[in-house]
Amino acid sequence: AIMTVLIGGAMSLTSVLLKPAQDKQVELDTKKKILGAAMVDISTYNTPEEILNLYKARVKSVIVDIKGEIIATDAKGNPLIAEKVNAQKNHKMAREERLYPVYIISNDLDPNVVYAYVFPMFGLGLWDWISGYIALESDLNTVKGVAFDHKGETPGLGARITDENVTKRYKENKKIFNKSGDLESITMVKGETGKKESPHEVDGLSGATITAKGVNKMLKEYLGCYQSFIKNKKGQNGIAIN
Repeated sequence: AIMTVLIGGAMSLTSVLLKPAQDKQVELDTKKKILGAAMVDISTYNTPEEILNLYKARVKSVIVDIKGEIIATDAKGNPLIAEKVNAQKNHKMAREERLYPVYIISNDLDPNVVYAYVFPMFGLGLWDWISGYIALESDLNTVKGVAFDHKGETPGLGARITDENVTKRYKENKKIFNKSGDLESITMVKGETGKKESPHEVDGLSGATITAKGVNKMLKEYLGCYQSFIKNKKGQNGIAIN
């Protein structure tokens, strides 16, 4: 009994002591993915502090609701921070009740010019959750890049959604709205046969159809949830929907 108490206490103390470092690592990983989705080159930044400073200098974050309106505080009046929204818990809520973080990245030469808008997503793959970020150009239609993550997809199959040779397919002049201005999203089709000419299709994952369908559903669902914000912002900027 004494040993159990001592070991339990030691483990609890270790957990408390390590939590700040763990939280810092999670913060760094999240911000690297946001920058990476927007194709911001961080290869020349050698330390976590440099990357975090880059993020602070170029990224502004807001939270919007399903109507595309910015939400600054929660029901109790506490300020909301986009980077602290728990994607998994948020996903379990009804679409109308979720918080939708938006990350606005400025141009490296002019902070008043938008370089990209980044939208986080969350969904389900074959075995467990999948998540991602999609970055759009300043026209809020053309895809600048994507970053995907997963918890338990099959190595060499569904887990390939994180590979660069898969994510780069979304950068080949792909668009989320069709010529009529309707949300089309981007579909990962079955099979890998080469470059897709359609601006709304990319090659799929051979042997990982369910993961591909999960990615498609995640993209369509969350782009739909962000659609009001996107169209409102397009209208404000005087950008045509198509």
